[in-house]
Amino acid sequence: MLAAAAQLRLSVGDLAGNRAAARRAIQEAAQAGAKLIVLPELAASGYVFMDKAEAGALSEELTGPTVTQWTHLAEALDMVIVGGLAERGAAGALYNTAVIVDRTGLRASYRKAHLWDLEKEIFIAGDAPAPVIETGIGRIAVMVCYDLEFPEWVRPVALGGADILCVPTNWPLAPRPEGERPGEVVRAQAAGSTNRLYVIAADRCGIERGVEWTGGSVIIDPDGFPIAGPISADDPVLLLAEIDVAQARRKSIGERNHVLGDRRTDLY
Repeated sequence: MLAAAAQLRLSVGDLAGNRAAARRAIQEAAQAGAKLIVLPELAASGYVFMDKAEAGALSEELTGPTVTQWTHLAEALDMVIVGGLAERGAAGALYNTAVIVDRTGLRASYRKAHLWDLEKEIFIAGDAPAPVIETGIGRIAVMVCYDLEFPEWVRPVALGGADILCVPTNWPLAPRPEGERPGEVVRAQAAGSTNRLYVIAADRCGIERGVEWTGGSVIIDPDGFPIAGPISADDPVLLLAEIDVAQARRKSIGERNHVLGDRRTDLY
């Protein structure tokens, strides 16, 4: 099965333009034969809000135009689409949310549990575990950006049977030694390897209100190795890679070790 990660250049406040960029990426992935695509965090609204009021003005309900568009595309193209948006909840509460949609409609929504920096002044942290959804292409889990950096948050989706962990992200560019991969990518590789599952992270590129993005989109196999990306590009790119869910369901490492079975739950 071919999967895609869409690294997009988005603009805060440009709802129509951002939705159009996502639509083009989805259609391009479908033309390439992909059955799954992951879009960035807050792909509809952009990320660098001036304040909570601006975020609220750019938020929408899960029945709104973004999820509706993705659902129609998923049905027309027979795809699974994972992406992020600013969700408007009850009484105006705001959440940094990711959704999974397929040809049958909205399958799951997940509210980011670990908020990064100024997100804490805008969003309410989610209070539910990351979902694992059975789809026609395998068992798919979703979490958002900073969530991936907590090993104890990733382990439950592996125990829940996830084959593929989809991670919409907005990774701000941070200093690193020359020649080194972004730390976020290294942690994504560790998550894939220690749980023997695929990780698909879709990042941003370009600059938004002075914030430069890492462009670290990557598709990682169950051994923890990148099979597409990261390329740290300044331009939008569609990463494509073959996914074999049977590999993710083999949790053994050689004849004597098993990444889940060898856990010492009597000690920790």
